Amino acid sequence: MKETTTTADAQVKEAARRLLRAAADGVPCAPVRDLLGTNDLRAAYAVQQQITWERILRGGVVVGRKIGLTSAAVQQQLGVDRPDVGILFQDMSYLGGDTIPIRTVQQPRVEAEIAFALADDLTEGPLDTDQVRGAIAYAVPALEVCGSRIENWDISLVDTVADNASCGAFVLGPRRRSLDEFTPQDVVMSMTVDGTEVSTGTGAACLGDPLNAVVWLARQARELGDPLRAGQVILSGALGPMHPVVAGNKVTAKISPLGAVTVTFGEGES
Repeated sequence: MKETTTTADAQVKEAARRLLRAAADGVPCAPVRDLLGTNDLRAAYAVQQQITWERILRGGVVVGRKIGLTSAAVQQQLGVDRPDVGILFQDMSYLGGDTIPIRTVQQPRVEAEIAFALADDLTEGPLDTDQVRGAIAYAVPALEVCGSRIENWDISLVDTVADNASCGAFVLGPRRRSLDEFTPQDVVMSMTVDGTEVSTGTGAACLGDPLNAVVWLARQARELGDPLRAGQVILSGALGPMHPVVAGNKVTAKISPLGAVTVTFGEGES
């Protein structure tokens, strides 16, 4: 990373406490940039790491990684200018057709993307497109349910990085395809909420190609000291704008020719 500022450990710990409290209480908090500054991404990832450790100590199981903010449309929506990395936990995972209790994700917004499953570690070598492509076992259509612990989604890049890249839940579709069966860059996406189209996009909207996004993620993860591993699920980033959801909504993303994935949001808690 090129960041030159360093935030004191005490401020990193306080930012982590603020976000953990918001998650536990279900009440969004103030942004953490007042503690971390607006440019210290190293400190923001340190906060994310502390929160990850805390979740693991409480029994959380890491199952993958996400790359966020890959779409220009989503960057524009949130006022940021580069991608970020987040951690996927087992208790965030749902399958197509499931119902997600609305209270499990704060201020939920949904986006459609391609999820990749890794067959090999991405720890050594150039981590270029050929290597990344060869490490992918299969792809499925996916929905990411983004959620912010920060009130009114009032986030800078530092805020969303600290807040685990605004990750809430994810939904994997049933149909698996190898990269020999489709070209990620060429997919066409349409997402509906209760039958009304709310988002459209293509594979090219995700850093020019979803595989470019996975390359970026693999390199960033290794730089952060936690490289991508075989068996992990990788959410490669939004193919179009995200959309807010409420209890009762049914969301379907059709990602041609990969397939479709649907989820419903219900009342109650997990």
